[in-house]
Amino acid sequence: MYNLILTTNILRILREKGISKADLAERAGVSISFLNELTHDNANPSLRIIEAIAKALETPLPLLFDSSDMSAAERALLVEDDSGHLAKGFVWKGAVLTEFQAFQVSQWDHDNRELIKGKYQKK
Repeated sequence: MYNLILTTNILRILREKGISKADLAERAGVSISFLNELTHDNANPSLRIIEAIAKALETPLPLLFDSSDMSAAERALLVEDDSGHLAKGFVWKGAVLTEFQAFQVSQWDHDNRELIKGKYQKK
């Protein structure tokens, strides 16, 4: 399951940024054959490799495992600058929650996205 999420996000980010698999492999210090195996769900990368891929994609590591419906535009609003870090005062956390807790978190998430959107659209 997590490999599918990881692979989907890597391929999506490559497409969004216009980066080829060969370029990513070079930037991340992995072979193109390994990257092809990974994107075809035939490899099990170490955390060190996933971290290198995130860095090469200039994307926060947790976003490679994001299975939300957040669009690229919404993600762009959440990052403070080109470094890929979240805006000051915001953190990204993953957790196992009850359904009620998940509902509460989704409400907070919505409110914070609106807050950030308003803050950055005024600039």
